[in-house]
Amino acid sequence: MKWQGRRRSGNVEDRRRIGGRGIAVGGGLGGIAILVLYLILGGNPAELLSNLQAGAPASTTESGAPLTEKEQEMGEFVSVVLADTEDVWGAEFERMGRTYEQPHLVLFSGQVDSACGYAGASVGPFYCPGDGKVYIDLEYFEDMQRELDAPGDFALAYVIAHEVGHHVQNLLGISDQVREQQNLLSESKANALSVRMELQADFLAGVWAYNARERADFLDAADIEEGLNAASAVGDDRIMKKTQGHVVPDAFTHGTSEQRVRWFKKGLETGDFNLGDTFSAARL
Repeated sequence: MKWQGRRRSGNVEDRRRIGGRGIAVGGGLGGIAILVLYLILGGNPAELLSNLQAGAPASTTESGAPLTEKEQEMGEFVSVVLADTEDVWGAEFERMGRTYEQPHLVLFSGQVDSACGYAGASVGPFYCPGDGKVYIDLEYFEDMQRELDAPGDFALAYVIAHEVGHHVQNLLGISDQVREQQNLLSESKANALSVRMELQADFLAGVWAYNARERADFLDAADIEEGLNAASAVGDDRIMKKTQGHVVPDAFTHGTSEQRVRWFKKGLETGDFNLGDTFSAARL
């Protein structure tokens, strides 16, 4: 990605030198596996965050260690990608006659306190509707490269754009509508709605990539392949096979590799932010 020299967002909160790694549940794929298995057993991510909060330390302190050159560069990259999502969604919301409320993105190491609870690294990147912030431990992307075979800087950009997609859903009231419906449904049907939400966020990530490619010389064919590979790598079926050796479709909460690639690609190829069509639950 040609990201150097581009505008950086002022909405990045860097907490990577606050606190320690006290409640991180393992690391690498082990951390991902714990979250996936939790979801397979019918768990709710919000409940997992609450449980982690119960074991959180009373306070955190500055570690004092300076960021490495690589860590600084990663922070700059995240800031550039976030800035580009601000530009794209700002323009889209303006076309709808609305104002886009920019989310903050929190970089952390090992553990973080959010309005959704106290979370460890095993939770992975997440969006908290309670405070409208995206939370990312950048070591997750080393896990993606090493354990899920999803290398490349655009793989990271795809994940950021996906989480920002959840922010867009929150601003449009889609998240609240889905949660209300889930409270009235069986577990398997509630999971099916979660899948639709995640595929919608993948679609929104594709819409961002479409606009990023159209507006500036920002992405090339290799970047797109990295994004498609990342979408495939985080499919429920692929992760389940890797972590437990078999697939449980009724426990899917994010969609299969094929579905995630298809919806990211749909947004990437059309850039069609049409709420009356693409955002219909029946079509997701």
